Amino acid sequence: MNRKLLMPYLTGGLTPDWADHLRAFADAGADLVEVGLPFSDPTLDGATVQEANAAALARGATARGILDGLTRLAAGLPPLVVSTYSNLALRDGFTAALGAAGVTGLLVPDLPLDEADALSAAAAGAGVDLALLAAPSTPPERLAEIGRRSRGFVYAVSLMGTTGERAELSGSAATLVGRIRAATDLPVLLGFGVSTPAHAAAAARCADGVIVGAAVVRRVLDGAGPSDTAAFLATMRRALDELHEFHEEEGPP
Repeated sequence: MNRKLLMPYLTGGLTPDWADHLRAFADAGADLVEVGLPFSDPTLDGATVQEANAAALARGATARGILDGLTRLAAGLPPLVVSTYSNLALRDGFTAALGAAGVTGLLVPDLPLDEADALSAAAAGAGVDLALLAAPSTPPERLAEIGRRSRGFVYAVSLMGTTGERAELSGSAATLVGRIRAATDLPVLLGFGVSTPAHAAAAARCADGVIVGAAVVRRVLDGAGPSDTAAFLATMRRALDELHEFHEEEGPP
């Protein structure tokens, strides 16, 4: 059985050494790396990622500049997933630019489901998988469509609300993952509120992997360097691997 997946997130252009943080993610054992393109109105992001968006934009970060940076990095990193909003993702040439930069996945949290097929087809033409998001409030018929249309993986949003660190993992997470699994054979990655190694282990008991965003971004905003983010993510990696080893030793029921 493959190990549980770890996908850390960072807002592109957040600091002068943002690319070094991505390399640190790889060194810490990330299986995928999510890079957010800064946006002026990130409606689904909480205070931490909103602050990061504002800081990156204030530094002059642009989608083009970040993708240029990823072009130079892609060969040395795990698969890259870009996250952004529809205002950027639906522009002509966007998915082609992702493919040229070596990006293999795309997340667009505010994308209407009825517009997903057109964007997914454009992305697929550039070698990019459009992964869709499901939340605890997603009705069964919509969840079935998400399971059918998503590519690469499904992003399970653990709670109703915005991104951000939490004291506890949402109790709705396991139920949501179970519902998604009934709708698709794709891996299910759980995000929103995964803030500690204990959260990561709890999430991975039901999901195929975890997405760690605000907890990483908060550290970078507070001055953490690449070695610091690597050390933090290494604790997440160990928690996931220890859980996997326990299940391997335990064997099938």
